[in-house]
Parts: sequence; structure tokens; C-alpha cells
Amino acid sequence: MPAAARLVCSVALHTAVGAVLTAAAAVALGDLAGLPGIYPLTAMGFYAVMAVLLLLHLRGHAPHARFGAANRVTLLRGVIASLIGGTIPVVPHLSPEALWVVSLAALLALALDGVDGWVARRTRMASPYGKQLDINFDTVLMGILAVLAWQDGKAGAWVLAIGLARYGFVAAGWIWPMLNAELPFSQRRRVICVVQIAVLLACILPVVEPPLSSLAAAAALALLLFSFAVDTLWLVKAGADDRARTDRYRDGEPAASPTPTDI
Repeated sequence: MPAAARLVCSVALHTAVGAVLTAAAAVALGDLAGLPGIYPLTAMGFYAVMAVLLLLHLRGHAPHARFGAANRVTLLRGVIASLIGGTIPVVPHLSPEALWVVSLAALLALALDGVDGWVARRTRMASPYGKQLDINFDTVLMGILAVLAWQDGKAGAWVLAIGLARYGFVAAGWIWPMLNAELPFSQRRRVICVVQIAVLLACILPVVEPPLSSLAAAAALALLLFSFAVDTLWLVKAGADDRARTDRYRDGEPAASPTPTDI
């Protein structure tokens, strides 16, 4: 069997196992917390989104022909995020104890965020696919936590911008293709992503109330917008430099202009 076919089979198998795990956990947690019957259905709805994300960018996992231990850790984070997302329509039914459990689950997902990358490097299976999967799952988790913070009255509807910012950036790339270029590695970007999730999970804690929760979320949003602004400026400058080099090449001049450095 070709490597590509083996990879598709491996991803499909792990996706099915994740679905079974999500369904079983959602039913058990729903019964334990006395949640309405819609909870397992909503949790599985979020997992369906995760399943679609699992199938994207598979070519970027080449030459690996199996899912890999690192991606299993990322998949576990997706299961946890789905179980958290299932609580969105049942927030009024959540007791303070249940909110603590949701926050601790988000904390576990955040802790695992640093594990999958380490495992990928340790097993020599780091790939663009794993990187993109990690980013996509982080984005979904941030969106879920932002909705919970808004529903619980911890911040206004503007907090949803934290979860929507990356989608807005991607949409902007459809209009301005230069924004689709590859960004260099940035520790700033990684740290700010962790800060967003940490602040949002703190906001849904029962002991954190407005205006403290609103101020914390507003600071996190400002930090996120700053990060996107830095990346946008870098991409615009890189695009301008590329055009300048192309113009010089067409005019017969050497194209030796340096690329912009990461900010």
C-alpha cells in the first residue's frame, strides 16, 4: 500500500477512535453533572469540526505514513476541546463545580499544547501538518472559551474577537494574497497564543468576576491584535521587497535586497 494511502487510513482510524472517546466521555459527563441530553450531541458536533481539521493539509505530513504520537496528543486536545464546547448551550445548567471542571479541562488542554511539539521533535516526526493541526485546534479552543466567557457574563460580546481574529486574518489573505506568505518562527506568537487561552480559562473561573475578567480579556485581546499587526507589517514589507527584487531583475539589475527580519 502506498505511503499516502497508509497515512489516510491511519488518520481515519485515529479520527474514529477520537469520536468514540468523545461520545463516551460526553455521555458519562452529562449523566454525572445532570446536563440536558443536548450536551453529548453538541460535544459531538464540535468533534465533527475537529475531524474535518484532521483531514486538512495531509500532504504536509509526508514522508510520514502514520499519524504519530505527537498528533495523538494533539487529537486528545481536540477531544477535550470538544467536551468543553459541548457545554456552550447548557451554560445556565452548569454549577460552580462544573465550571471548575471546565476550567481544569481547559488547563489540561493548555498543558498538552507544549507536549505535542516536544514529542514530535523527540520522535523526529515534526511536520507542517502537525504544526497546522496544532494551530487550528488552538484557534477552536480559544473560540470556545471566548463564547463561554461571554455567555457567563464575564466579558462583553467583543471578547469573541479573540476567537475570530485568526479567521479574520485568513479571510484578509483572500483579498490581499501577500498575507498568505509563510511567516518565520516567532516565540512571541507562541507565547501570546498561550496567554490568550490562559486568560480565557481564568475568566470562566467562578471566583473571577467583572470588572477583573473584562479587563483581563481586554488586555489579552489588545496583545493578540498587536501580534497580528506585527505579522501583517512583516508580510507587507516582505511583499514589497519581493516586488522590488522582481522589478530589478526585469530591468537587468542584481536582486540582492535582504528580506525583513522577524520582529
